[in-house]
Amino acid sequence: MSAGMESAAMFAGSLPGLILMTLGQTMVVACLCCDLVRALSVPRSHRRYLASTVFRTLAVPSLLVMAVSVLVDVIRLSWADLALGVFVMVTIIFRFHQDKDEDNWWKGKGKKLAGWARRQLAPRGVFAPAMG
Repeated sequence: MSAGMESAAMFAGSLPGLILMTLGQTMVVACLCCDLVRALSVPRSHRRYLASTVFRTLAVPSLLVMAVSVLVDVIRLSWADLALGVFVMVTIIFRFHQDKDEDNWWKGKGKKLAGWARRQLAPRGVFAPAMG
């Protein structure tokens, strides 16, 4: 095992590493619970809207947390935990891409945020002094 991987495994086993992993796994569980609520709620209801919004918000950070968890499992050679972590990652990716037409806060925000960023990053007009 390389020195970098060994230090990563030691950090994952330390108290700060365990606290970070616990907080991350809690976020993953919240993401999956919101997906369950979304799946069981009545279409076009407020409950489904909220669950879909929370799921869409937490999906990408949950994937990053699971990727770190899978990396730690590879370093520790914990194959059962590795398989479970990959299964959770695939499940989140599948559910994230499955229902694109779902109503949530993020729907249509991509174009609005891109337009806002374009306006913020656009070069400002420079006024030349009057000649006279």
